[in-house]
Parts: sequence; C-alpha cells; structure tokens
Amino acid sequence: MRTSIFAIVISLALLSHSLCAQPIQKHRVIILTDIEADPDDTQSLVRLLLYSNQMDIKGVVATTSCWHRDLVNPESIEKVIRAYGKVQPNLVKHEAGFPEAADLLKLVKRGLPKYGMLGVGAGKDSEGSEWIIQELEKKDERPLWISVWGGVNTLAQALDNIRKTKSEEQVKKLIAKLRVYTISDQDDSGIWIRNNFPDLFYIVTPGDHYGSATWSAINTFVDGIDNFEISNTWIARNIQQNHGPLGAEYPDVAWGMEGDTPSFLSLIPNGLNVAEHPEWGGWGGRYELYKPDFDPTKKGGSIVEIAPETRKIWTNANDSFTPYVFNDYGRAVKNDTATFNGYKETLWRWRDDFQNDFAARMDWCTKSYQEANHPPVPVLGHPDQITVKSGEGFSLDASGSTDPDGDNLSFLWFHYPEAASYKKMINVDGAENEHGAYVKAPEVEMQETAHFILKVTDKGIPQLSRYKRVIVKIMPK
Repeated sequence: MRTSIFAIVISLALLSHSLCAQPIQKHRVIILTDIEADPDDTQSLVRLLLYSNQMDIKGVVATTSCWHRDLVNPESIEKVIRAYGKVQPNLVKHEAGFPEAADLLKLVKRGLPKYGMLGVGAGKDSEGSEWIIQELEKKDERPLWISVWGGVNTLAQALDNIRKTKSEEQVKKLIAKLRVYTISDQDDSGIWIRNNFPDLFYIVTPGDHYGSATWSAINTFVDGIDNFEISNTWIARNIQQNHGPLGAEYPDVAWGMEGDTPSFLSLIPNGLNVAEHPEWGGWGGRYELYKPDFDPTKKGGSIVEIAPETRKIWTNANDSFTPYVFNDYGRAVKNDTATFNGYKETLWRWRDDFQNDFAARMDWCTKSYQEANHPPVPVLGHPDQITVKSGEGFSLDASGSTDPDGDNLSFLWFHYPEAASYKKMINVDGAENEHGAYVKAPEVEMQETAHFILKVTDKGIPQLSRYKRVIVKIMPK
C-alpha cells in the first residue's frame, strides 16, 4: 500500500508544472579529486554517492593539487565506492536509479601525477584527460559539468588537446557544452584555462582566497545562528556511526568539513537549484558574472600564485538574509532579529536543509522504507512563470503538495530579491506560512522580474525540505 501511495505521489509531481515547462534531466558530471590531500574529499565522495541516482556521474578522476603534487590515489576512490556497493541494495528501496558499484568503478580514472601546468602539453595526456574528451564528444546535448575538488590540470590537458586537434568550429561547440565549478584555484592551470578559453562557463572564487570563497560557507561557524549541523557531534551521530559501511568510511574533519561538496550541490534536483543560472541561487551558493577586482595583498588558503582575471567569471555574489525561526506560540514561524549580509550567506542559508537531506539519505543505507524519512513533493496550483501588471495582486498556491510518508507539511513563501531584476523586498500579504499566499506586485516603470520561493518541509526525522521557484514578470501599466 505504501509503495502504491508513493507511486501516486511521484505521478502527481510529474504532472505539475516544472521550470520552463521542461522535464527534469539528470546533470552529467565528471569529478576531479585530489583525494588523500585532505579527508574532506572522501567526505564529499560519500555524500556524492548518496545522490548518484539524481546525477549522471560520468567519471571520477584522481588528480593532483598544490597539496598533493606528484601522486594520485584512485584506489581511495575505489574503496569508498566498494563501501557504497554494500548499501546500494538498501538505497534502491527508497529511490530508484542508484547505479551498481561495479558500473561506478569503471568510471574511476587517473590523472597525470604532475602538478599544474607541468602536466599540460604535448605527450601529457592521461586516461583522465582522454576520458573527459571522450565524454564531451558523445552525442548528448546535456552540458557536461566538471566538478573540481583539487587541481584542474586534467581538464586543462583535455582542452589543450582539443584546441590542437580540432577545428575552430569544433572547439567552440565542445567548449559550449562544458560547465566548470572549481573549489578555488588549487594549481596554476585554473587561470591558464580561464585566460585561454574566455567563453568557458567557469564558477570560481579565484586565486588562493579560501577564506573569501563562497564554498567555505559549508563549514564556516556563523555567529548568531545554530551551527550544530556542522559539528563533529552531529557528524558522528548522523553520518559516521550506525549507518553502515558507507558511513564508516566518512573520516573525521581535519581542516574543514566537506569543502568540495558545494561544487555539486546545485546539481541536485530539489526544485530550488537551476544549475544553468548560478545567479538565481541554490544549495551550492549564488554567483554573478563579472571580472573581480585583483587584490595581491589578500592572502589565505592555498599556495597557488595569484594573478588578475582577464575575463568575466561566475564568482561571489551577496545576499541579505533574515532567517525564519520557529515560534513557540502563535504563527509557527517568525523573522529572526538578526539580518546577515555577504557572499557566504548565499550558501549557508540552505545549510540546515542540505545537512538534513544528507542525514536522511544516510538513514536509507540501513533502514527500511517505513523506518526512514523521504522528501515532500511540492505541487503548484498554477504555472511556475506568471505575468502580472504593476500594482496588481496575485495568488500563489501549493495546496496540492504531498508527502510520501504521510507527514504533516509546513509551508513558507518568500521573495528572493537578489535572484532577479527587482531588488526591493516584496512581502507576502498576511501569513507567509500557509499553503496559499497573496502578493501585491510593486509599482514599476519598466518590466521587472521577481523570484518567489516556496519551501515545503515535512515533520519527519530529520525534517526534509523541497522547493518550487515561481518567476513573476511584472509589467508596467
């Protein structure tokens, strides 16, 4: 009976309006990891495998970095995948599509065990660089994401090979299919790539400014909020212990928890993430396209020599964020008394949600369907793109939302001003935590867009959230 209910829920979700009226496709992704340079690569790999049914993993390549200059460790990747293989039969009881460990092991490749640009040029191909080219040349119209957890010279070598062996038109076509997210610059090939391929989609906080990077918000202690879900106690309780062989492979924090995870968080189809639009914001942070200022005095992080950018890149963007907090009496949520401003806010504002999601999936490794929690299914009663006139009121509705476990649902509607052209806050009239909301469009003199986010959260353990993004076009009178 429970299986039948779940099937009905999924069918309803598929019938609902999706962003731009397009079906959700799994993102293709190749991982470049300097695994063993820091335990956080292994931590991120554990999380990645728990979402391997929601992404189309096309390769996991062991690479070097400034911390790991002359060796690569594919055997460490294989060890974690084998642990995943022991829990994969239980994971598929919760969601379909988790690949077999044997198939993932075939995707483990080696980069050249040389640092940075020393590994780029004639005669420096590796099975990792050749694998990237092979995947990029496939007849697949989906973009190919390169999620870079260490050095990026394996990609640099692939691009160098493509440029030397393809026509200008072929190069342009292949570059147009690439999407790159690097965890700062961990070798000197990142700036080389950006300078030599100015049209390449590239997300990065450049240079060695780890402390200034959006991704570092995944493990940053923030004064004024509850940071428990990045604590070692939380990790031990929810990930490492009593969660089967995969949880047992999750190492203790040495430098920072899962610094590489933001490079793939926005590829998870949760209703909020739209990977092709970094400026819209999502679990992996929010980024804008511009040429950042160069500050040679700003240090901290890696030991990579920094240089000014010569082109626009997707990089740090600021949010102003006032959290909603639980209210014991009356309306179930209220605004916090503190407002936070900055680029790290674009990521840590979702941290409790993606940590809870991780914990729930770790439960799937060992628990039955009935014992575990599963995410709710938000359903809009209207299209996710609507047009209204200046000053006109409009209604938003999610009363058709459901939960596969039969849990009670909480709703929250809010305007995300930084995600679109209209930057002033638009408040919901009345209570923002009902399944329906009424909003009055602001008076505008030119066409504007505004993004409204629906967050639906169940009351299971751990609480899980999913979203819908409604894009409102506001037309002048």
